Amino acid sequence: MQVSTIAIIVGMLIGIPCGAFLGLYSFPGKRLIIILVFTFMGLPPVLIGVIVYIMLSKYGLLGFLQLLFTPEAMIIAQSILVTPIITGLTMSAIQARERTYWETAKSLGATPLQLVWTILKEARSGIWSGISTAYGRAISEVGAVMLVGGNIEHETRVMTTAIILETRKGSFDVALQIGIVLLLISFVFNSFLVAGALQNLNNGRDKPR
Repeated sequence: MQVSTIAIIVGMLIGIPCGAFLGLYSFPGKRLIIILVFTFMGLPPVLIGVIVYIMLSKYGLLGFLQLLFTPEAMIIAQSILVTPIITGLTMSAIQARERTYWETAKSLGATPLQLVWTILKEARSGIWSGISTAYGRAISEVGAVMLVGGNIEHETRVMTTAIILETRKGSFDVALQIGIVLLLISFVFNSFLVAGALQNLNNGRDKPR
């Protein structure tokens, strides 16, 4: 859970500004970048694991960091997995709001920074939905973390890789129990997000027009 949470924070720090930029501004090559973002949203986790493994291996580009089979390698792999999801869904949420609020805020004399902040605030429900989707994919992911983490007990073993291990040992009851705990964690996390999104929706309805 700690690995997935840190990966989501990294994904938010990169994905939200990138998604906002793509949603608000036009520039040459934007269409190609959007296609790439949506393509990367469906990247197979195993492929990400192989790429990160090669980069962090002894003779890889980042081999000198000696991060293979560490939690840091797992965070890198999951960050690559979730960042395009947060970027793409942030962009979609902002584009849905941009036309409505841009001209209004501009006519009221808002500065460019205030314009961006206003639209981000109005699109926050969609952005949180993107984060929720990314978090769900991160905590259920197994292929990439298994490859780059090695599933080492007390070091790089996470709940999904523990489920695989217990299943291979024939301990199906233990595997199911871990799976239920994983499901409960996802339920609690999404409950907070849905509560926040509904609160934002109600606040929006209560605003004087």
